[in-house]
Amino acid sequence: MISVNDFKTGVTIEVDNAIWRVMEFQHVKPGKGAAFVRTKLRNLRTGSVTEKTFRAGEKVAKAQIDNRKMQYLYASGDVHAFMDMETYDQIELPEKSIEYELKFLQENMEVQVIQFQGEVLGVELPNSVVLEVAETDPGIKGDTASGGTKPAKLTTGLVIQVPFFINEGDKLIINTTDSSYVSRAQ
Repeated sequence: MISVNDFKTGVTIEVDNAIWRVMEFQHVKPGKGAAFVRTKLRNLRTGSVTEKTFRAGEKVAKAQIDNRKMQYLYASGDVHAFMDMETYDQIELPEKSIEYELKFLQENMEVQVIQFQGEVLGVELPNSVVLEVAETDPGIKGDTASGGTKPAKLTTGLVIQVPFFINEGDKLIINTTDSSYVSRAQ
């Protein structure tokens, strides 16, 4: 059990027969009434995000999550194969369970596979990944003065907004939490 007063970003808890990861939390002490903790939680089974409020000092069950380092191998129809880096065991995940993560996955990429009591819940990506620009309009000299952006399609199919000076073939660092452009990769 863990007290809601000890919440940190990334802690996994078990509430209402679901496994949740704490994305945000805020301790609130109103002038009138009891203190409480307002949280934003992500369901690790469904990917849905919800806001939930707990009374200060309330205890919840801490979920024991196992992260296994695995390598993304290939896609075969609607199934994606991953290999354990230590034991060489392979698992297959359905496309619907890793729909968001597929925008960033490339063959041979190392990721963390999240498991709870033997049940595979999904894939945890690194904070940023390097992807190549597949399609974008060419930049026109002098366009950078306004600091505008243009759409760019990456090799994984993800479309993001990038600065005008980015060209096809450029390798970019992409933030995986919000699908945003960070910088050009060296």
